[in-house]
Amino acid sequence: MIENLAIINARLPGYPDFQQLRIQGGIIVEIAPMSCFNTLENEQVLNVQGDWISLGGVDLQINGALGLAFPDLEEKDLPRLQEICAFLWKQGVNGFVPTIVTTSVEKIARSLSILHNFINQDTEENSAKVLGVHLEGPFLNPEKRGAHPQEYLLPLTKDKVKQVLGDYASVVKIITLAPELDPSGDAISYLESLGIIVSLGHSLATLEDAEKAFAQGASMVTHAFNAMPGLHHRQPGLLGAALASPGVYCGAIADGQHICPTMLQLLLRMGEFEKGLFLVSDALAPLGLQNGVYPWDSREIEVKNGTAKLPNGTLAGTTLPLLDGVKNLVEWGLCNVESAIRLATDSPRKAINLPGMVAGQPAHLLRWHENEDTSELTWTRI
Repeated sequence: MIENLAIINARLPGYPDFQQLRIQGGIIVEIAPMSCFNTLENEQVLNVQGDWISLGGVDLQINGALGLAFPDLEEKDLPRLQEICAFLWKQGVNGFVPTIVTTSVEKIARSLSILHNFINQDTEENSAKVLGVHLEGPFLNPEKRGAHPQEYLLPLTKDKVKQVLGDYASVVKIITLAPELDPSGDAISYLESLGIIVSLGHSLATLEDAEKAFAQGASMVTHAFNAMPGLHHRQPGLLGAALASPGVYCGAIADGQHICPTMLQLLLRMGEFEKGLFLVSDALAPLGLQNGVYPWDSREIEVKNGTAKLPNGTLAGTTLPLLDGVKNLVEWGLCNVESAIRLATDSPRKAINLPGMVAGQPAHLLRWHENEDTSELTWTRI
C-alpha cells in the first residue's frame, strides 16, 4: 500500500458528488469534497475518474470455505483458517463472522474455542478479519429448521443458552433463534445483557412474537424470506414485523435462488427499510471449490452453479462470493450501483455497530467500475 495517497474524483456510497480521500500510513485521514482538494508534498495522487470507492465487504453469515465447515473445526485447522482469511480477502471481503450451524453442544464448544484462539492471534496482512462468531442455532423451530439436523435442536431457555455459550460468550457476535420457543423472553434478555446481537430466524413467530422479541432487544433477521412464513396481508409474521420495526436489520441472499429477484426488489423499494437491508453470502464449505458432491455434517450436499442442496432438494446454502450478490443486484436492474455496494459494505457494518467509510478507518478499499456500454460492475482492490 502506498504510504501517502490522495484518491480524487471518487464517488463514495452515502456521500454527495465527487470526493477525495487522503490516506496516510494506511489510514483514511480525510474525506472531503473535490472543491477542497490540494496536493500535499510527497503525496501520490490516484484519479479514479468517477469510479466508486468503498471499504471491503463484511459477511455476517458464512458457514465455511475451501472445503472447511466452521462447525467441524479442529485444532489442526488453524492454518486452514488463515488460508480462508486470505482467500476471502481476495474475494473483496475485509471481515466476516464465521457461522456455526446447528450441531452438538460439544462441537459448538470446540469450534468456539478454536475461533477464540484464532481471533486472539496476530492477523496476517491481506487477510479478512474474523469479527466474532454467528451461532445459527441450535434454538430453532423444528418446522423451519431447513437443512439443520433436528437431533441437535434445543429448547430455548436461559440455562440452555448458558450451556451452549459455555466459556466463550465473549466471542459470539450474533445468535439466530426462534423467539416463539421462549414466550418468557428470558433467553433474549440474557443474550442482550451479554452484548450478543439476537437475530430472528428459522421461525414460525407471529407478529406478536416478533414484536415482543424486538422490544426485548432483538435487532436482526436471518436470511429474510427463507426459513420463515412468507408475507401475508392478514398474518404479517416475523418478516412483516421486521419491515415495520425501525432499527431492525435483515440479511438477504442475492443469488437468485434463495429469494426471487422480484421480492428483493420489493424490499429495496420499501423506503426506510431499505436502509436496514444487508447482503450475506450464506456460503458453505465448498466456497472456492468446483461443482460436485461434498460432505455436510453426516450428510452430503450437491453444489451446482453456486447453489447447494441436500439430496431431498432442501436448499442448504450457496457457494457464491458475497460481492457476486452486489453484481447481481446491478445486473438484474434492482437498484443503482451505490445502493448495491452499500448493501455488502456499509449496511452489514451498521448492523453490528461498526463504523463505515469515515476518517480513522484502515484504508482497505475497493474500486468499483461500471461499464457504460454493458452495465457490468467489476471491482479491484486499491
